[in-house]
Amino acid sequence: MTLAAAYNLGTRLFWRDKAMLFASVVTPVGLAVGMPVLMRNVTSEGVTAATEIFQGTLAILLSITTFMNIAVALTGRRDQLVLKRLRTSRLTDAQILAGQIASTVTQTVALVALSTVAVRVLADVPFPPDPVLYAAAVVLGSAVMAVLGAAYTAAIPRAELAAAYTMPVFLLAAVGAGAMPIPLPGWADTLLGLLPTSAVVDAVARGDVLAPALNLAAWGAAGLVALRWFRWEPRR
Repeated sequence: MTLAAAYNLGTRLFWRDKAMLFASVVTPVGLAVGMPVLMRNVTSEGVTAATEIFQGTLAILLSITTFMNIAVALTGRRDQLVLKRLRTSRLTDAQILAGQIASTVTQTVALVALSTVAVRVLADVPFPPDPVLYAAAVVLGSAVMAVLGAAYTAAIPRAELAAAYTMPVFLLAAVGAGAMPIPLPGWADTLLGLLPTSAVVDAVARGDVLAPALNLAAWGAAGLVALRWFRWEPRR
């Protein structure tokens, strides 16, 4: 078996899981497309408001389709002993995790691309002025969130609790990026601005490069270090 085999396995398992498809595809894409369409038609700002809310919903897409998706999937496969069996194959631990992370990133990037086209057609949200920066921010943000989600599974005691354990991350990401406009004190707004999802939104909305790049690099490094505590078997 190779890294490509691990990638294909993760992809097949994802698309066969109907519950995961609804939670990780239908719900986030529905929010990412539906909220801009709503803002386009019910607010006086029209396209401007729709564009701003769509940029904020990128945090929702990343937190659900990447972080929550991989955390729930890996926790379930850990408890079902799928990961343990994979370790008896010729795949290394790094290849198993890399295949799952790459599969998750691919799915997320495809869903972001779909949502970008959908809001252009349905809500007149313009395409990004810098498509290269947009693509880079989405790919790097997805990769970082996938690594963090994989590392986060060490804190999840069992598969039944995985969705509940990841929900706070989704809420913080949505609030911090402005997808859920809630008044916050200055210090809270500053802290939420340090999230990797906020860095992606900053890059897309403002065209920033250096600060988001440093933010994602720091979070990515932290996630790779945290993977040292990744558990391959359920707790006894």
